[in-house]
Amino acid sequence: MDVLSDVLATVRLTGAIFFDSTFRSAWVAEAPKASIVAGRVMPNSQYVFYFHTLLEGSCWAELTDGSVDPIHLQAGDVVAFPMDDAHVLCSTIGMRAEPDLAMYVHPIDHQLPYVVNQGSGADSCHFVCGYLGCDVRPYNPFIKSLPRVLHGRAAASQGWLSHLVRHAVSETDRHNAGGETVWAKLAELLFIEVIRQHIDGLPMDSRSWLSGLRHPQIGHALKLIHGRPAEDWSIERLAREVGLSRSVFADRFTHFAGVTPMQYVARWRMQLAARRLETPGISVAQVGAEVGYESEAAFNRAFKKIVGTPPGSWRRERSINTGAPASPFLQAQHGPLEVDLLGSSQSKL
Repeated sequence: MDVLSDVLATVRLTGAIFFDSTFRSAWVAEAPKASIVAGRVMPNSQYVFYFHTLLEGSCWAELTDGSVDPIHLQAGDVVAFPMDDAHVLCSTIGMRAEPDLAMYVHPIDHQLPYVVNQGSGADSCHFVCGYLGCDVRPYNPFIKSLPRVLHGRAAASQGWLSHLVRHAVSETDRHNAGGETVWAKLAELLFIEVIRQHIDGLPMDSRSWLSGLRHPQIGHALKLIHGRPAEDWSIERLAREVGLSRSVFADRFTHFAGVTPMQYVARWRMQLAARRLETPGISVAQVGAEVGYESEAAFNRAFKKIVGTPPGSWRRERSINTGAPASPFLQAQHGPLEVDLLGSSQSKL
């Protein structure tokens, strides 16, 4: 069981590349919060954040509130902002601009990406920029384990990702059939590679679900839970499976996952159940049985306790409100966390 792949598939990580931009001379592009434009660019995702890949040149990326040190980007680097922070890409540190929200809409008369060329100076920066969307309800252990800024370095991927992006860019003007799908999958691939780099650089004892994936015993426990979510798991049984005492296992699991082992099991079951409830023709009782509940009543109680609404109501609400923004949920569960995308002054990314 590849736990990360399982989670990303279940929470429906989806990519989209919107902008193919070249800036010359002095330039700045400022991004508002992705939550402001999420419904326009990825209406079917509960949560949206964005990323930028630098193909040529070098520049700076910084949060508009100045709370994180500016990051110097080199050709082939990828930078993502998972915590919905407004940010700036610029040729010189400290530059600011007004975001232009008019560009944040999926075109109906041509394929993505938008192609932007600005400036006439000799020095140029060439970006492709886009968004990543995913579900956060009922439970997404992945998203809240990410930092405010993710920086993927070209050297760590040996340049193979930038070669793929360059190939995709070369086809932009040809508008080949399936082009937007190719771009979308490329966005997902870029982000997963950045996540893998991030995991490799985490301290082994850092308090993070992603760090838990690498821990010998906790990683094993996560594989067991994700591989057999309907199993009749208990703390004692999981501890025995991974070779730890009950108390040590419970403490270590909570350290990494942020919840107890049994809370994790229950919440992940609800995430699986929520996806299955979208399947036409399947009953609530069938869904409950698939995720480990012997009776429909027990499943109903567990679902309402964790999700806040009965499974039947969840199913009806999702059929009506697919793609509703999820920022309020994130604020309630994990502290302030919104989403935005990129706006710009002189141009759009």
